[in-house]
Amino acid sequence: MWSRESRVIITIGSLSNELANQENQSETDIIIGEEKRNEQLVLKLYIALNNRDVDTVHQLLMPDLEWRFHGPPHHQHMMSLLTGTSPDDSFKFKPRTICVFGSVVLVEGTDRTGSAYWVHAWTVGPNGIIMQVREYFNTSLTVTRVGDGTKESSLRSRLVWRSRLPDDQTSKSLPGLVLAI
Repeated sequence: MWSRESRVIITIGSLSNELANQENQSETDIIIGEEKRNEQLVLKLYIALNNRDVDTVHQLLMPDLEWRFHGPPHHQHMMSLLTGTSPDDSFKFKPRTICVFGSVVLVEGTDRTGSAYWVHAWTVGPNGIIMQVREYFNTSLTVTRVGDGTKESSLRSRLVWRSRLPDDQTSKSLPGLVLAI
């Protein structure tokens, strides 16, 4: 199981120092630094959401966050939390795994009880603010990368990530979607 709540979160001051030091780094090092920053931002968001820390959530998200949802309508917990319309405070996101592809951060997990399964695809803008979330509830997700930027490969795609159902849900049949990044 994956748990990062005890993990140290990058502070804005150390993030500024890290970005300033990137002038002397290779392109690969810069990409890895940005991916690490994006991962930390999303992890900080889950902690804030579960603690109902509205101020931190507002700092991490664009005011006009683009949100897309796929799943049963009664599982729109993220929307309820973000809009303040949640009738109860019992729902908590429990991340299990995280994977970063540049500006896209994929997180999958369950609720506290393990009865609901979800995948979130967060997009972090160049300014370090989360600008989009795609939420998949009780849905299996396959992520592909389309092409490599060249004209010849623009129609090719390759599998880069696939969600894994929690052990207690492997017997369930869930709808599946493909997300191209």
